[in-house]
Amino acid sequence: MKKIITTLLIIASITNGLSQDYKVSKKINVEGNEGWDYLSVDDVNQHLFLSHGSVVNVIDLKSDKTITTILDTKGVHGIAIANDLNKAFISNGKDNSITVINLKTFELIEKVKISGVNPDAILYDKFSAKVFVYNGKSKDATVLDANTNQVIKTIAFGGKPEFSVTNNKGLVYVNIEDKNEIKTINTATLEVINTWSIAPGDEPSGLAIDTDTNRLFSVCGNKLMIVVDALNGKIIKTLPIGDGCDGVTFDAKNKLVFSSNGEGTITVIKEDNASTFSVLETIKTQKGARTIAIDKITNQLYLPTAEFGAKPQPTTENPRPRASIVPNSFVVLVVQNHKK
Repeated sequence: MKKIITTLLIIASITNGLSQDYKVSKKINVEGNEGWDYLSVDDVNQHLFLSHGSVVNVIDLKSDKTITTILDTKGVHGIAIANDLNKAFISNGKDNSITVINLKTFELIEKVKISGVNPDAILYDKFSAKVFVYNGKSKDATVLDANTNQVIKTIAFGGKPEFSVTNNKGLVYVNIEDKNEIKTINTATLEVINTWSIAPGDEPSGLAIDTDTNRLFSVCGNKLMIVVDALNGKIIKTLPIGDGCDGVTFDAKNKLVFSSNGEGTITVIKEDNASTFSVLETIKTQKGARTIAIDKITNQLYLPTAEFGAKPQPTTENPRPRASIVPNSFVVLVVQNHKK
């Protein structure tokens, strides 16, 4: 019996070995005491773009130093990187605009006013050379020509859009948070061609994709990840994740999906093949680390967060108050596999 148990332990160790050593390796300190949302990695130039209150901090990933701060991005939410055009597109939720900057000099190219209200998540689709901006309050998407920076269309959703991904072949997928759906956009016609329910998933936020197996990974507010066939909308698998998720990313090299959970964890999902998925591990991070980005070159993960003070009592004016941020506590967590 002892020999059998030992053998099983060895097998379990081999099976889980890829993710056993994932942990927070360091914290990058960033000045500023405001809130945050999405972050994006410029793999080519090894820069991290971080939404932070009304500015975007740019961090050099080789030195972990903040090398510039992009101003006048009121209520910034997301940053879309377009290396082929040497541009970054930044969504500004409080003044309904998109800031376009030079990726290398960080100089302003143009600030584009849009009709969409509260621009939030943003996506650059290299295949179509278009930028998709998802507007939370007007429940639509503003589409820009990435070459000219001009608005070319508004796509109505009838629901609140959240994060989005592209298959790099002419289709874009977007979570619809208040409808528990994924919608598919044809990037040539700019029409919604599919609407799929992802029930039992509720309040989907982050979305990732494996373009090899055509699998979508939608993380939801009821602590579920829904794996969806990107070709037909069929639900392949439902998996448990942590509480307070707002982001998810996919490591294509190792076939791992990482759900960032605001409770202070990352749920690691292993994709064995197009139909087999399992929870590998739960990584301890820090409370508030709910959004995530991956460096596709180094496979390091980045998650912004801070320390929090006491949470105020709810009031009629503010029924869901947020805890205050402890001054000078804002950091970016760096998570990596120490075994490699």
